[in-house]
Amino acid sequence: MPHADSSLVPPEITSKAEFWNHVRDQLQHLLADQGHWVTNLANASSLIYHALLAFKPHFGTGDRAVNWCGEQPGPRPYSRARFSDTLMAGFYLLSSLFPFPRFIGVHSRDQSTATTNENTLLLGPFYGKPACQFINVSPARARGVCADAFLQQKTVIIPNVDEYPGHIACDGDTKSEIVCPLILQNGNHQVVLGVLDLDCLGLGGFDEEDKLGLEAIADLIVKSCDW
Repeated sequence: MPHADSSLVPPEITSKAEFWNHVRDQLQHLLADQGHWVTNLANASSLIYHALLAFKPHFGTGDRAVNWCGEQPGPRPYSRARFSDTLMAGFYLLSSLFPFPRFIGVHSRDQSTATTNENTLLLGPFYGKPACQFINVSPARARGVCADAFLQQKTVIIPNVDEYPGHIACDGDTKSEIVCPLILQNGNHQVVLGVLDLDCLGLGGFDEEDKLGLEAIADLIVKSCDW
């Protein structure tokens, strides 16, 4: 099967539980025999984004589809939010996970600490509009949904980002958000590597079923990558 076909959703899949199980199964095949986190997270973000658009029973395409290059549809009431309104699916990772630069550009900043700050999440592979380049997760200065999910080590669902204290508006069109931490079990210790972040143009875009599905996918990703 061509790799791109993994984002297709069979018509017999009608529930969210079935959908997320299907996405996880497809992702497991994509991640097989590949351990590099950059490659795996790139495919994961693309698969999640396009599978959401293809899930017609709840979300679908057509006049509800995301057009990230142009005008976006307006917000919808809570009960009518659709995954087709998802405008960003991607990852923020600890800066220390990024490789130290081999070649320094003319306009680069001091690289001695740029990729080793444990209090900073850097933008990783994602699918959607341009996003915030970094997020401060220092307990004294952290703010926003991604920072809270990272520090609390639990998934955070925000039905309306305009009502969330400290929300970082990377895209003013975002109306709801879900952020799932990537947690690695290292012996007796847990290490939070980063977060999986989904933004939606509709209010109330995500619920508990999405939380369970994304947490299973996050667990698969963490266990499939070399960190």
